Amino acid sequence: DKLIMLCNNHNVAYSINDKVFHILSKKENCYVIGEFKKYEMKIQNEENHVVLVNPSNAGNLGTIIRSCLGFGIRNIAVIGPSVDLFEPKVIRASMGAFFGVDIQYYDNFDLYLECHSSRSLHPFMLDAKAALADSRFNQPYSLIFGNEATGLPAEFNNIGESIIIRHSKEIDSLNL
Repeated sequence: DKLIMLCNNHNVAYSINDKVFHILSKKENCYVIGEFKKYEMKIQNEENHVVLVNPSNAGNLGTIIRSCLGFGIRNIAVIGPSVDLFEPKVIRASMGAFFGVDIQYYDNFDLYLECHSSRSLHPFMLDAKAALADSRFNQPYSLIFGNEATGLPAEFNNIGESIIIRHSKEIDSLNL
């Protein structure tokens, strides 16, 4: 009833259809399905960025978006190729955070640099020069993360100040 009232108050069309809902929803704890059109977003140059290079897992991308918003980062650059930003698993895993951030897609990292050249750049690398705990970030900054499986290519060691997140030897990696 509350959802119907909100839809009516904001001129949002809605439909109640159990058959369609059960075809589209693969989860038992899903109660609402939303539909929206894809749209283009632009990130703000003067704000801090998280830069994701070639993210390929929709669920991971959604949880990263949620984490960014949780830490107050509202500008995310995605460097292609990548998973479709509007893939339903991305939206679902973001738990609504998708709609609280701006995400801009760039075909390659050089295009990102052309648009955002006067920034403090910090690629996260396994063979980095500095530990996260010892690092200071001049604003605006870009935190650059690589693909889930391969990380960032070696040439990112030559960009800005590379950073490592130290962790115990009990695990082999961190899931961003």
